[in-house]
Amino acid sequence: MRSTPSLWLPATPSGARSGGSANLLDEALSQEFDRLGRELEADESVRVVVFQSALPDFFVAHSGLGRVGSASKRVSNTRSFRLTQTIGERFRNMPKVSIAKIEGRARGGGSEIALAMDMRFAAVGKAIFGHPEVAIGLVPGGGATQRLPRLMGRGRALEVLLGCDDIPAELAERYGYINRALPADELTPFVEKLAHRIASFPVHAIAHAKASVDTGAFNSIPEGLLVEAHESDLSVASEVTQARMKEALKAGDETYEGELEMAYLSKLSPME
Repeated sequence: MRSTPSLWLPATPSGARSGGSANLLDEALSQEFDRLGRELEADESVRVVVFQSALPDFFVAHSGLGRVGSASKRVSNTRSFRLTQTIGERFRNMPKVSIAKIEGRARGGGSEIALAMDMRFAAVGKAIFGHPEVAIGLVPGGGATQRLPRLMGRGRALEVLLGCDDIPAELAERYGYINRALPADELTPFVEKLAHRIASFPVHAIAHAKASVDTGAFNSIPEGLLVEAHESDLSVASEVTQARMKEALKAGDETYEGELEMAYLSKLSPME
């Protein structure tokens, strides 16, 4: 029985630029996540899922600006969920446990994938979190504006979303971004022990306990996600955002070196 499978996030072709891959959450990787979520949701042999990356520097990078930039500039008044939101909600609602084990960078869409998991554990000195979207003129559209305030409160969530700065694992733990920050050599044994422990319990009790928490404390997330998606679509339609996305790509966004430290943000034209 596959009670605690370990699922490795593949490096996609579009993420492999300038000497390395960053697990860019582009169209290909998003579709893989969607397919995987559907398979896991239907697989009754799975009780606990542990997500980890085969890449030492990246868990999952942000969503690809090429995909964002190609979106329609006309925003419909009929609200609808975005794919990353749908992926996250599928994992939140499935009657099994999902755990993100983070040893590299999880920014933007990558952070939103981690936030959608039931639990998050990260390696001290290695894991980095953040949301650079607002610096480019975008609004996070994969769940961050709804999940972060529920985890860390409004003020800290706005610090993360508007400050557009990197958050190391230790600070992420203090803020409630993640469950725990652990020394790198202790992360895998801890997560595996917890996953096996949860998987050893009655499956119906796990499902009912998770449903009770979600219904009581997070029942308004779907409505909030629709608002987030609409506001994000409006930001994409902005001419300022379109120009800054092109500028960011020229300055090193979506390259391996650029994604490591996000130095390209400092190269963007100052806003008057």
